[in-house]
Amino acid sequence: MKYQRGSGILLHPSSLPGSYGIGTLGKEAMEFIDFLSHSRQQYWQILPLGPTGFADSPYQCFSSFAGNPLLINLDLLIQDNLLKSADLDPLRSFGDGPVDFGKLTLLKYPVLKKAAVNFLALDPGNTKQPYRDFIDQHQDWLNDYALFMALKAHFDLKPWYVWDKPLKERDPEELEKYRIMLKEEILFHQVIQYLFFSQWKCVKAYANQQGITIIGDIPLYVAMDSADAWMNPDLFEFDDERNPIAVGGVPPDYFSETGQLWGNPLFRWETHKNTGYSWWINRIKGNLLLYDVIRIDHFRGFAAFWSIPYGEPTAIHGQWIPGPGKDLFRAIFDQLGDIPIIAEDLGVITDDVIDLRDSFDLPGMKILQFAFDSGEENDYLPHNYPKNCIVYTGTHDNDTVTGWFGKARDEDRRFVMAYLHSDGQHISEDFIRAAFSSVANTAIIPMQDLLGLNTEARMNLPGTTVNNWRWRLKPGQISEGLSSRLAEMTKLYGRDHRRENN
Repeated sequence: MKYQRGSGILLHPSSLPGSYGIGTLGKEAMEFIDFLSHSRQQYWQILPLGPTGFADSPYQCFSSFAGNPLLINLDLLIQDNLLKSADLDPLRSFGDGPVDFGKLTLLKYPVLKKAAVNFLALDPGNTKQPYRDFIDQHQDWLNDYALFMALKAHFDLKPWYVWDKPLKERDPEELEKYRIMLKEEILFHQVIQYLFFSQWKCVKAYANQQGITIIGDIPLYVAMDSADAWMNPDLFEFDDERNPIAVGGVPPDYFSETGQLWGNPLFRWETHKNTGYSWWINRIKGNLLLYDVIRIDHFRGFAAFWSIPYGEPTAIHGQWIPGPGKDLFRAIFDQLGDIPIIAEDLGVITDDVIDLRDSFDLPGMKILQFAFDSGEENDYLPHNYPKNCIVYTGTHDNDTVTGWFGKARDEDRRFVMAYLHSDGQHISEDFIRAAFSSVANTAIIPMQDLLGLNTEARMNLPGTTVNNWRWRLKPGQISEGLSSRLAEMTKLYGRDHRRENN
């Protein structure tokens, strides 16, 4: 797909402002879309929307297909007569501070259960038809996902791989027994998925009406403790006991001296090939219901992936194993047509990764922070960019530009200021200007950098498992002045191709 020259903002919905402990898919999401439209932006980029598991990471979800119930807007459920205002009282203490996922889950799920009970008690006539249609449309994953989540609740949130053997290995009689036993909990999870998808559908439709394209992430891997791994053990490198043989990660890199040990199960690519890559094709079809453009995280893993023997304490002692390469993408494009995909081609990028990306004319990524690190090769400098790429000041894994600049080596700061003709006083704005003025077809700016925030606004620190993914916008941080300045820069550098009356 060829991208028009444009720009956008990276902000996950959980970071939106709001009163109940986390950003949600309600009024604040619509107001953010209005801000993007008024600022002449074309893209809203978000992180994976799945239900978060280990360490609250959206890259470690309980399902590759499901939505995160914590993002459901409760005020809209009041409007739909599924809740009363008093039902939200336990959540009013949160305010608009950073997300406390543990406390939020404990308090929000009982409220969602009340909404689900009220929904199921509605007149079963036409009111329920969209729900029945949703169940039919998503039956390939929804029924087993709902059972998976019900089982997790029943077994005190223990991961599936420590369940009793009959359940771990999905014995049909055992599954049927628990489907009957946990019927109400299963229905709950089906209903809240319907509520999530209904709300997100409205958000996405409003964005598209306003000329905003949604860019969403697909992680390369699924979480070990996920419905995907439990439902499809043949697709992953498990032994006969359904324990992982090797797990995913990356070798030592910019972010970590010992690499990153993600612990995700690795794909058994030969099995995927024998099925015509049907699971991957279904996964992308499912994500195309959520996003207009798909960014595939850790794209280099399709050319070759870092395989770490299960049980290793770090990612150091792994090896590169060839991935499916062009064969997978031929199958995807043959089945789904010319769908828009962005390749997250960061990290150790070798000739085979470049060939895979370029063979399908996929735009890669350029990170401005990396351009000014003297320990890295400077192919991230704007004068080296091709047009077919996406330039970012930083990503969710980087420090903010202001935070990075404050910690940078003296020689790196001098280089930055010389290259950008900057005195360093407004370094975030200087980075944004460099991104917007570059030849890259698309420029994406994390909201924290647009606001010029320091390290306290960082979204994630790779290699750590606490205090990540928590940052949120505060009411009033988005102003008319900010919108006007962003719109002005967008027009100045030819990234506004929308009609003035939009």
